[in-house]
Amino acid sequence: MKMPVFESYIDQLIEKSTLDVPVWNIEKAMAGKAGGWNYIDGCMILALLEMYRTTGEARYYDFADAFIDHRVREDGTINGYDPLEYNIDNVNAGKTLFALYEINGREKYRRAIDLLYSQVQTQPRTAEGNFWHKKIYPDQVWLDGMYMGQPFYMEYETKFNGRKNYGDIFHQFANVKKYMRDEKTGLYYHGYDASRKIFWCNKETGLSENFWLRALGWYSMALLDTLDKCEPGQDYAKEYGELKETFVQLMDDMLKFQDAGGMWYQLPALADREPNYPETSGSAIMAYSLLKGARLGYLPEGYREYGKKAFEGICRRYLRETETGLNLGGICLVAGLGPEDNPRRDGSFEYYMSEPVVENDAKGVGPLLLAYTELRRLPD
Repeated sequence: MKMPVFESYIDQLIEKSTLDVPVWNIEKAMAGKAGGWNYIDGCMILALLEMYRTTGEARYYDFADAFIDHRVREDGTINGYDPLEYNIDNVNAGKTLFALYEINGREKYRRAIDLLYSQVQTQPRTAEGNFWHKKIYPDQVWLDGMYMGQPFYMEYETKFNGRKNYGDIFHQFANVKKYMRDEKTGLYYHGYDASRKIFWCNKETGLSENFWLRALGWYSMALLDTLDKCEPGQDYAKEYGELKETFVQLMDDMLKFQDAGGMWYQLPALADREPNYPETSGSAIMAYSLLKGARLGYLPEGYREYGKKAFEGICRRYLRETETGLNLGGICLVAGLGPEDNPRRDGSFEYYMSEPVVENDAKGVGPLLLAYTELRRLPD
């Protein structure tokens, strides 16, 4: 597709948004809530900042800065954020603070970074040493959470803490590979309960039942962005190399499940089972991971073509012009596991198929925009 078409779509979303009610946060809108401090908006604002870096167009920076400024007080506290909730998802939006602080040097952003890091320092952990996904999900590790927390953690250690906790970060990734990877397919299960107590887990392995595309995507981004924020030096060369190998291995294994149209299915290992469907957000994340991975030299240059195929396949299948403008469809609104009082979220095939499929949600738009920035970086 032509680049200006996609840029006009992003401009349309910005124009329709306010600082309190961004149109891309469909989850909040459906719940009748205004935007706050959450990973969904964080993903989109980070993508807008990448657009600014890529294009130099001030409108992307201006909206991103105003959006975050609206939420961060001068003392660094954040509207709607409580570190003692121990929700690792809430760390994700902190990645925007690094980018903004680098651009404009506002000290309140640095203070907010430190506040989020205080959560990382005290986040409860499993017996193996991994962060709990949330306080309400004790002893559980979700692939999603690796993206929400680890790149932020790595960037803080690199920029502000002398790399003191690099070993902890590498150890958490090693645990995920050890406990959550399926040797047969190379895919990773959505969740792991170290206590083996929650209703959705296998009582022998602690694993959930299926491989969910967006979780696999978040994990690929976790690996890639953590590598990108790392300065290993000689003391961490071995661990860095192992993390890179894990990323490359995951990309190779995921490519086995890319369909002819360039996308991946909601449950990629069960593509032939009805009513499984090609899903936008996870496919967009994979496009980004392939394109950026090739640009940074982690993947062979030829893998860029798989990323292009994914981006073009998403746009061809799900980006439609209507009376209200361009709309991006095929986005799974949300999927999770439990908690105990929500038995519907049991990790079954039927559960993942039951979640709403929506248009224009940031969990799809943000990653597709990130993939687009990688395409913009390519020489003509």
